[in-house]
Amino acid sequence: MPVAPLRLVRRCFEFAPQKDFLKVPRGTRGIYVLYRKRRSRTKGETAKIRYDVVYIGLASEGALGIRRRLRAHSRQKIGQWTHFSVYEVWDNIRHDEIVELEGLFRHIYRFDSHANKLNLAKAYRELGRVRRETAAEGWMEGAARELPRRVSPQR
Repeated sequence: MPVAPLRLVRRCFEFAPQKDFLKVPRGTRGIYVLYRKRRSRTKGETAKIRYDVVYIGLASEGALGIRRRLRAHSRQKIGQWTHFSVYEVWDNIRHDEIVELEGLFRHIYRFDSHANKLNLAKAYRELGRVRRETAAEGWMEGAARELPRRVSPQR
């Protein structure tokens, strides 16, 4: 029996235009990312294309899959995103594992000075608990630690 290349991610499709969200199969479970495509110009240079993360989300319940979430975002966040990526998880990945992944991504992303206001997230509560338990164990004792303050997103 062949071994899967990744433990969590079964399939992925990245940087698809918003108009193609209906091509995502119904009931797809996993993590998705919304992007806004931008062209940046520097004097004398050609335009560089960037994809800024606008939102990170999850879908893990049957018919309420990623396709349905993308449809809702296309109606509610009009003009705020242009592309998306989908990371489908294997069937044996539980709902709480998907929630943990999304929470970790949002936790990392929450202090990004370029973060879009749609994705400003509070700390991932479970990760905060793990951090406190880790500190109590004395792991990495003596290492400097600075928690940044939330910076308002740039527009």
